[in-house]
Amino acid sequence: MLTRYLSCTFALLAAFSLVSAASAEDGKWTPLFDGKTLDGWEKVGNDDSHWEVKDGAIQGSGNPSMLVSTTGPYKNFKYRAEIKINDGGNSGLYFRTKRRPGFTDGYEAQIDSTHSDPIRTGSIYGMCHVYKQLVKPGDWFTYELEVRDDVWRGREMTRIKVTVDGDELYEYLDFDKTFKEGHFAFQQHDPGSKVSIRKVEVLPLK
Repeated sequence: MLTRYLSCTFALLAAFSLVSAASAEDGKWTPLFDGKTLDGWEKVGNDDSHWEVKDGAIQGSGNPSMLVSTTGPYKNFKYRAEIKINDGGNSGLYFRTKRRPGFTDGYEAQIDSTHSDPIRTGSIYGMCHVYKQLVKPGDWFTYELEVRDDVWRGREMTRIKVTVDGDELYEYLDFDKTFKEGHFAFQQHDPGSKVSIRKVEVLPLK
């Protein structure tokens, strides 16, 4: 826990005090959602959890489940999506997760503006937490991540850069390299939560 605390503290300073090594982009942004169907996505979890496409967006509701991208696995990448969460809602954007994940499998970028869980959008759940509301419920926002394995002062680690609506919040340095590679997924957290997702894209990095 101390290691993670120090990593998170350092990460919040890193955005202002460190210049990271440049990442070479390999290829172009690839859409993972066609805006019309759930082709390339699979629900994992409760049968009475609902994922559908409406008004050009994926919408999740009902009991807990995960909607997993069948494309992958991915290791080093940039990833972005436009997301909206309802008042009192909770969701998560998962990366490097299992093909059939549970809620603790993989990194989770939190999606939460006003839920009773005080850990808000911009957090890497269980690792680096943001408690300030960055996005109002019911508003679309852009979540962007850059994830790559790297070396810092001779130590191997996974570097995770978190950006919300173009504002780079921090870089979290995971020296445990907790999750090696995997798929992308979205979480349907509970019956009171309604999440909407559109423009999901990935850009592999060398």
